[in-house]
Amino acid sequence: MLDIREDDLTHPQTRALLALHLRGMRTTSPAESVFALDLSGLRAPDITVWTAWIGDNIAGVAALRALAPNHGEIKSMRTHPDHLRKGVAAALLRHIVAQASGRGMARLSLETGSGAAFEPALALYRAHGFENGPAFGDYTASAFNQFLHRRC
Repeated sequence: MLDIREDDLTHPQTRALLALHLRGMRTTSPAESVFALDLSGLRAPDITVWTAWIGDNIAGVAALRALAPNHGEIKSMRTHPDHLRKGVAAALLRHIVAQASGRGMARLSLETGSGAAFEPALALYRAHGFENGPAFGDYTASAFNQFLHRRC
């Protein structure tokens, strides 16, 4: 059974999964296109982080940044390698969409990369109604990154 809960970023398993996420982004993305946040970035007051747990083991992490009262951004989506293809990412994504909607956000956006390493995430986002669109916030479009959006 998956337990999704708001996270204060102090649990060692949360920190380890976020470190894995940063390493992965740095490995699969050009240096100028790594926009994943570290712990200090995820502690910003406009960001809420949730983790998914199976028993005592972390299964995934995801965050929501409030860009404006009606617009949110998904950040730091990552499934733990031991829990891939178990529906963890889909559950976290549904949770974030519901939270965003409950907060009055009409639109959700995200920035991600291109290439084989990003295809599973892109398939997930598209299966949940996200569509490619323009850059948003402080992002600048490049040949590597992509921007996806959906209505809440």
